[in-house]
Amino acid sequence: MNSWIDLNALWKIIVVGFLAGAGLPALFAVGVRALNPPVGIDEAGVSRRAAGALGHTVAALCFAVVLAAIGWGIYIIVNHS
Repeated sequence: MNSWIDLNALWKIIVVGFLAGAGLPALFAVGVRALNPPVGIDEAGVSRRAAGALGHTVAALCFAVVLAAIGWGIYIIVNHS
């Protein structure tokens, strides 16, 4: 092990950075996508877009996790400064 680099801290920084840097925006995108399902064609030939209850539930859950992560980040910054 190198005395200049703390590998234990390094892998933690990489994991948290990956989750916050790529995971939260991806989760937000999943929530937006859940609100905008693919276009369906009804019996009359009219295209319909309806998220439905499941889409709204998935989107709310995704947005709640993103908001909780933002709140947790602000809490960490404020209380550890």
